[in-house]
Amino acid sequence: MTTYACPKGHASTTDDFCDECGAKIGGAAPAAAASGAVASPSPAATPAATPAATGTPCPHCGAPRAGGSRFCEDCGYDHSTGKIPVLTTPPPVTAPAAGRWTATVAADRKYFEENAIEGVEFPADARSRQVDLPAPQVRIGRRSSSKGTNPEIDLADSDPGVSHSHALLTLSVDGLWLVSDLGSTNGTWVGAEQQPLSAGQTRQLKDGDEVHVGAWTTITLHAPTA
Repeated sequence: MTTYACPKGHASTTDDFCDECGAKIGGAAPAAAASGAVASPSPAATPAATPAATGTPCPHCGAPRAGGSRFCEDCGYDHSTGKIPVLTTPPPVTAPAAGRWTATVAADRKYFEENAIEGVEFPADARSRQVDLPAPQVRIGRRSSSKGTNPEIDLADSDPGVSHSHALLTLSVDGLWLVSDLGSTNGTWVGAEQQPLSAGQTRQLKDGDEVHVGAWTTITLHAPTA
């Protein structure tokens, strides 16, 4: 099994973010295989390993392509169409279950304008949807069969700036939700905070709090109604 060298020294089975600490791997060379073979420290060994991990660079921003993923993790470039994608079809609206925490997922123009990514346009048909937040955890990201990601809040077709495993919502024992960043490319922002959460950093959320991810998505939490 091929593993990839994490900048912090871990051996990761994924080639974009370390599956142990969440650090971005990018074009790092594969680490030694699980068979126990030890990689040679000789400089001559490095060029042979690098091409396999680097992949085809994104023609828009030059970042290495992670495996066969369709969207660039850095700028959202669509490798299938050759364009920066925008929201064209609003996601379906589902009715929340009674007595549960819910969240409104919306394309937020104010957040987009404050953190605009060059070359990305705000969706012309920006609509919101309400989703349930089933305990104990809700993952925010983009579905990917190759990476095995299938997040409960899936933004694959609505925000190119969201990472495959972007953030995690966890219900605490006292009934409040916590949000943690999973080493996302563009960061996880809470409310009006001036800095994004670092990988693994957690914030407690209350009714009405906002979590900002990707290029324009704002997720607003709602406590259960009586």
